[in-house]
Amino acid sequence: MLKIAFNSYYVQPLPEGHRFPMEKYDLLPKQLIHEGTVEPENFFSPTIINKETILGVHDAEYFDRLIRLALSPREQRKSGFPHDERLISREQIIMEGTRKCAEFALEHGVAMNIAGGTHHAYADRAEGFCLLNDQAIAARWLLDKGLASQILIIDLDVHQGNGSATIFHDEDRVFTFSMHGQNNYPLHKENSNLDVGLEDGIKDQAYLYLLEKNLDAVLRQFQPDFIFYQSGVDIIETDKLGRLSVSIDGCRKRDEIVFWLAKQNQIPIVASMGGGYSPEVKHIIEAHANTFRAAQHIFF
Repeated sequence: MLKIAFNSYYVQPLPEGHRFPMEKYDLLPKQLIHEGTVEPENFFSPTIINKETILGVHDAEYFDRLIRLALSPREQRKSGFPHDERLISREQIIMEGTRKCAEFALEHGVAMNIAGGTHHAYADRAEGFCLLNDQAIAARWLLDKGLASQILIIDLDVHQGNGSATIFHDEDRVFTFSMHGQNNYPLHKENSNLDVGLEDGIKDQAYLYLLEKNLDAVLRQFQPDFIFYQSGVDIIETDKLGRLSVSIDGCRKRDEIVFWLAKQNQIPIVASMGGGYSPEVKHIIEAHANTFRAAQHIFF
């Protein structure tokens, strides 16, 4: 069964003044159930993650200041959010969602988080709507528990996974692959194990060619036994922040390439949703729903 992390905290109102689009977190589960892609029993509700699991990745002083709401106004602005207790609880629940998904993926082959993909969070600071790094935390947990020995992070959000790249810079057991808009946020790019910078306006054929070519290259040099997939849909042509020209159908084919790679190689995979900022929410929901449809079709 496809297990999907979703908690009511995902859709609770954030502090006044936030700039992050929340509507999709409420609409996407409803759409997936309405169309019959999944049933209510596919969803599970994660709770707040264990502190020690977070500290496997994040600096103890930073995390203590985060939960005490002690980050400076400047640090909060850099994170993209004004902070309150609900926001910090929400972030910790999202972290547990991805960690728990890792358990389910070991059992079922795949699992997914309606939220997550918080790849801009560094070990010691927040950036770009990301306070803690869910895929890094779950990857470190798998390594520490001996449940995986070689982990591949496939990051296909339009923005580089700068936090993930830095966290695992000296960790040979984790390979970070980021394919992103070269001219997009963050302006300063970190060094992933493999970075593929895309020019503005790239269309489906060129995008999918580069994806398949580089995934093949990754698998020739690194043999993962677990995959995390950051499946942001801000690559589509309608996205107001993305600058690329990939169609919704091209984005669907992207997801299928990644899930087929995992399925054919019998590698467990966890997908976190990542970004999506099209002006019309129907485009965001359709693109995200395609990711869940692909996982359900390919694995079940």
